[in-house]
Amino acid sequence: MRVLHTADWHFGRTLEGRSRLPEQEAFVDELVSIVRDERIDLILLAGDVYDSVNPPAAAEGLYYDALARLSEGGSRQVAVIAGNHDHPDRVAAATPLAARHGVRLIGLPQAEAVTINVARTGETAVIAALPYPSEARLNELLHAAMDEEALRSAYSDRVGLLMRTMGAAFRQDTVNLAMSHIYALGGYESDSERPIQVGGAYTVDPASLRAGQQYTALGHLHRPQRVAGDETIRYSGSPLAYSFSEAGQAKSVTLLDLSPGAEARPQELLLSSGRPLVRWEARGGLAEVHRWLDEGRDPLAWIELELWLTEALTLEQIGALRASREGIVQIRPVYASPEADAEERDEKALRGSLPPEELFRRFYRRQTGGAEADDALVALFLELAGGAEADEDEREESAS
Repeated sequence: MRVLHTADWHFGRTLEGRSRLPEQEAFVDELVSIVRDERIDLILLAGDVYDSVNPPAAAEGLYYDALARLSEGGSRQVAVIAGNHDHPDRVAAATPLAARHGVRLIGLPQAEAVTINVARTGETAVIAALPYPSEARLNELLHAAMDEEALRSAYSDRVGLLMRTMGAAFRQDTVNLAMSHIYALGGYESDSERPIQVGGAYTVDPASLRAGQQYTALGHLHRPQRVAGDETIRYSGSPLAYSFSEAGQAKSVTLLDLSPGAEARPQELLLSSGRPLVRWEARGGLAEVHRWLDEGRDPLAWIELELWLTEALTLEQIGALRASREGIVQIRPVYASPEADAEERDEKALRGSLPPEELFRRFYRRQTGGAEADDALVALFLELAGGAEADEDEREESAS
């Protein structure tokens, strides 16, 4: 069977008050084209359908329209779990109607795996589907099966127990999958994800996720990535960039060709429907920004503008900038004096001639607002830098 993994749609999200709904509609169009062209049998949506527990009506409408178009009246199977942004009841509200069209909606953690039959291949998929597992929900679900001491054990252990409980349904003649919306240890975050862990308490060891499945589809982190170097445990990432910390990231969905017992070989399919998020650093001031605008730079992008100035912007100048390109969503002035510019030029000129020790001391002063690095810290830096240099020399020798 052919499986598609997606997550973190965040329907209803805005960017500094700008609606992203047209981009999200374009994503749904692109996704429908992908599942048709790739002859997808099963779609896994790993949480955060919405951006809030009370999404706008347009976001709900888009979600239900997407499910209807993706399932095509039951000819294609879809499994959806709730994420930490979703209200579990809202995600699963249409369960009775959706089930008739091949759509499984799971709002709350449960102890039973989901079984899905794929008519085209005659194969069966068994999914250990775990919606966002809050501490309270896990305790409530596992209370009858665990003693008091076990309930006090680590969050990661409880997630692992639930995965293994559902994984007991895996068979040699089924395609065995897992899906959850969690923060796995070692994942790369961005600013647009609402934290679900407090002091690491809600962080899950990737080993806890392994219950005999061929592939684990994760949601929550917006950068597409594998977990702990394991290609079979992956975040598909969000379809759109939702904060400027995601500027330059390629967005994708994940494709798998799976049969019972086969090794999972995920393939990223790049998306093109979202507007890019870019950062402009205009050290040349307003004149440089106007030149870029005249050149038509990044015409479709949402722009975070860092504008270097020697005097404050007027309200008229700010208004003119925003009117000149609707994509400018943030303007961050940076006020630099001519003396500071001259000092920076002198610093760059000196870098090539200064010893590493002095370069580090200057860097430390800049980063700490004037504090001096003690001799022990400098010695440690030189030791680490020397080790890195030696490793690089060894790599060059090996290559030659």
